[in-house]
Amino acid sequence: ASRVLRAEFPVLLKIPSLWSPSYFVGSVGAVSTETVKRYIESQTGK
Repeated sequence: ASRVLRAEFPVLLKIPSLWSPSYFVGSVGAVSTETVKRYIESQTGK
């Protein structure tokens, strides 16, 4: 996590963000659309 890196390397405190905005795409297998929707909704804002 960035907190650990910033603690070990204080110079990183000057950088506003260590990660670039990105996304992941993958297969969910044999899961219903409703289950996927509920999962996505539960992750919003985290």
